[in-house]
Amino acid sequence: MKNIKYLLMAVVSFIVINVWFFRFNKPTVYRGGGALNMIEEFSVYGLSEPFVYIIGGLKVMAAIGLLIGLYYKKAILPSSLLMAVLMLGAISMHFKINDAIIKFFPATLMFILSLSIILMDRKKGLS
Repeated sequence: MKNIKYLLMAVVSFIVINVWFFRFNKPTVYRGGGALNMIEEFSVYGLSEPFVYIIGGLKVMAAIGLLIGLYYKKAILPSSLLMAVLMLGAISMHFKINDAIIKFFPATLMFILSLSIILMDRKKGLS
């Protein structure tokens, strides 16, 4: 179970880092509305450009926290909790603009994986 948790932590981290550093200015089928890049996507949601960097910084911080959690276990719960909250926000933005279901997929997957990490981490603490 521990290895699965670590695998999920790495997957979530690398996906988030990939999106925010390598796919930031690239169109994908998952972008909200008809946005072609991250700044346009946040605009579609009615959010200003500073929010792009605030939310992005928080997501990257949570991703790095999960990677740190591979060595420093106390970083796991706050990092995965922050990621889950941010992904709930992303899901709500897709709902807000009535996006197609496919556009919900990445945020929903990251939310489920983050919740799984939280549950596995909490279960370890209860035993």
